[in-house]
Order: sequence, then C-alpha cells, then structure tokens
Amino acid sequence: MADFSPPDDNKRTGQRGAEKSGRVADFRYRPPSQSKPQKCGTGSSAKKRGGGKTSIPSPKPQGSAPSHHHRKQAYAALDLGTNNCRLLIARPSGENFTVIDAFSRVVKLGEGLAMSGKLSDDAMDRTLGALKVCAEKLRRRNVHLARSVATEACRRAANGPAFIEHVREETGIVLDIISAEEEARLAVLGCHILLEGGEGPAVIFDIGGGSTELILVEPGGKVPRILDWQSVPWGVVSLTDTVGRCTGSRDERLARYADMRRVVSESFAPFAERIAPRAECEEEIRLLGTSGTVTTLASLHLELPHYDRREVDGLIVRSQAMRDISERLSGMSLEERSQLPCIGNDRADLVVAGCAILDSILDIWPSERLGVADRGIREGILRSLMAADAEGERHRREIRGA
Repeated sequence: MADFSPPDDNKRTGQRGAEKSGRVADFRYRPPSQSKPQKCGTGSSAKKRGGGKTSIPSPKPQGSAPSHHHRKQAYAALDLGTNNCRLLIARPSGENFTVIDAFSRVVKLGEGLAMSGKLSDDAMDRTLGALKVCAEKLRRRNVHLARSVATEACRRAANGPAFIEHVREETGIVLDIISAEEEARLAVLGCHILLEGGEGPAVIFDIGGGSTELILVEPGGKVPRILDWQSVPWGVVSLTDTVGRCTGSRDERLARYADMRRVVSESFAPFAERIAPRAECEEEIRLLGTSGTVTTLASLHLELPHYDRREVDGLIVRSQAMRDISERLSGMSLEERSQLPCIGNDRADLVVAGCAILDSILDIWPSERLGVADRGIREGILRSLMAADAEGERHRREIRGA
C-alpha cells in the first residue's frame, strides 16, 4: 500500500497539561467597504441527556449581573470550516442563551486543498455566497458582538489570508484564523455539558473537514480542565482527498477504508501513547464527540427518516453500535450511501472518512458508550463572548461607582 503523509508540516501535537488559551476576539460587525475591492486572487437503545433544548447553558459571570438592556443584546458566532459554513445568533437568557437565528451550508471550502495547497476559485465562490447570507443575517438581527473564525482550510491554504481579506472587503465579516489549540478549547467549551456523568477520565473529540481534535479533560468545575490534546490534519475532506474515495468493488472499498484507518491511527499514535495509562484506569472512561460524523451515525442508529437535532443532541449510544454502522457504510457503494436517510449526496462521499477517524478514536479510547453533541465551536464562541462582555460591563459599573 502507498504511504500517505499529512498534507502540511505544521506541528499539531498538544502538550501535557496544556492550559486553555483564554483568548477571546470580540469583533464588532463591520459593513463592507463602499469602494469596489480587488479580488485578491479569488475566483468568481440509547439514553437521552439534555437533547433538543434551544436554551444552552453559558458561564455565569462573577459579580453582579449586567443591566437588563445589556442582556437583551444579540451575539453571533460564525464557524467557517473546511466543509461547512455555520452561523448561530443568540440572546442571553438568565444563565442560558436562546438561539434566535441560525444558518448552515455545505461549502466544501477545502475541496482539493490537500493536493494543491490552495483554495480553489469555485470553493471560494461557494463560500463567499454563504458568507453574504450570514452578513445579511448579522445586519438584520442588529448583532451587538460577533466572532467569526476560520479553521483548518484557511490555516493550511497558501491563499487563505488573501481570501480572508477578500471576505472582509466584500461582506464586512472579519474572520479570525484560529489555531488548532483554540479550536480544541472552543469545542470543549461548547459541548462539555453533554459529557456523561461519572468520575473517570474523559476524551472530547471534534472530527472536522480538515482536521480532528482530541482533548483529554479532567472533570470538575464549570468547565473541564484540559490535560492534554492533539490535532491531526485529517478530517473528512482532507482524508478523502488524500487517500481517495471508497469506490470500485466492495473489496476495493474495504481496502481503501483500511488505508484510511491506518493513516489516521499513525497520526494519533503520539496522543494514544500519552493517554494509554488513563484509558486503562479502574474508573469508567467517558467519550463525547461533536461533529457531523457522529450526529449522522447517531441518526442512522435511531433510524430517523430525516435529521432531527432534538433527537440527536445529547444522545448516548453504545460505541459498538457506532462501529457496526461504520463497518456497514465502509462496504457500501456511493449510490447506496447517498440513498440512506440523513446522509444524502452531500455526505455520501465523505462519511466513510469520518467513520475511519471515529473507529481509530475508539481504538485508543475504548469507552463502552459515546456521547453525541450537535454543538461545539459556535456555542463555545457564544459563551466566551457573553461571559467576556458581562465581565466588561461589571468592571465599567465598578469604575462608574468608584
């Protein structure tokens, strides 16, 4: 079999005891420039836990609560990934927040990136179209504070910074290309409340389009402490583009899947070695995943006729059930996968790579159960924005009262 190297040379392994970055970039929405900009190189039996709620807990800031008027402001989080563009707009509601608008579109920004090292003109055009929809929603909702982040595709692409600037000029959206560490921190912040109760160690993971983040956390406190983490440059898009799509005969498809499993397992090896003693501890280990892969497989497990976040978010399933679904999907043809509910044409060619990544995670962290989260980076951003803004308001009141 051919050997596959990671599509970039960036170091992604975490460090033991890595601290949360604590970084919060609060970008106020800016309308696009009036003058016509240059193109900058772009082309034209499971149990439920907490599922289905539109109010999502956010951190309770220390000190007095901000004014009633201030708490009615709208906040927004935009996550531009390798495969999807997602927006969430919410208002604080007591200790929670209530979603008032949302948007999600498959843009395939990272399509072909693993081979070319650049974002393609078609991918940038698709993404810009989605971001213009987001910009209109931000204007219409009169958003007070927004943070817009870009992840692996823009981190890796040679023309990523130029595309970010073009987006700013065309839409007014200021995208922050965040590090893999910040991506991991935000994912934990956004979904940790769905972690199954218990005393044992836990791993939270996020399978993206261009990368996968694995985070070992220590439970306790309002937010679990990050003990160790690793990011590898394999997501559903980058792994599929590099190893190849699972096509051809059944034997050929299974062989390609085995290649995917091998490639991912080799990249996970340093993290697997570090966490092995904790995986073998006497206490029950726990696992929580946030990604389109786990929510799609959970939908298939529940035999849903169409995707329903209320049924999936917070679900806890047997890990073996997810492995069984992965094995079944890896042997199917593209046409067979595309006809399954909750997969369709958008995910049919990428879901197998997600299965390979999930299987590899279960190899190194063999929890009997898997928690499923349809929340992550965007919710983490919203919590950060609201907590930081509330803290700033408290300091302002203290200064006025001094």
